[in-house]
Amino acid sequence: QVQLVESGGGLVQPGGSLRLSCAASGFTFTTYSMSWYRQAPGKERELVARIGPVSGSTNYPDSVKGRFTISRDNAKKTVTLQMNSLKPEDTAVYYCKAARLGNSYWGQGTQVTVSS
Repeated sequence: QVQLVESGGGLVQPGGSLRLSCAASGFTFTTYSMSWYRQAPGKERELVARIGPVSGSTNYPDSVKGRFTISRDNAKKTVTLQMNSLKPEDTAVYYCKAARLGNSYWGQGTQVTVSS
């Protein structure tokens, strides 16, 4: 049974940091690209970070580049999103996604709220 379980969300003040984690099980983790997406109320889900399966190549949209860092631990089957210099517009539900050759899995999401 495939599972992606996110953790680490919460309430943080603008300028603060949060670290999200996603624990994976039930599939061959090392063959999947891992990504973080987010969805704010009334908006479409958008990609915030992606990391390749082995080489660790990463890509980010301009909105988070330089503030967010994605990493993975293939031995522990986890992917992490370090978020720094958070802004109110980063408020959203954050989702972990595993993808390979048109097959994909999603986690249940974790809420991140940036507010003073």
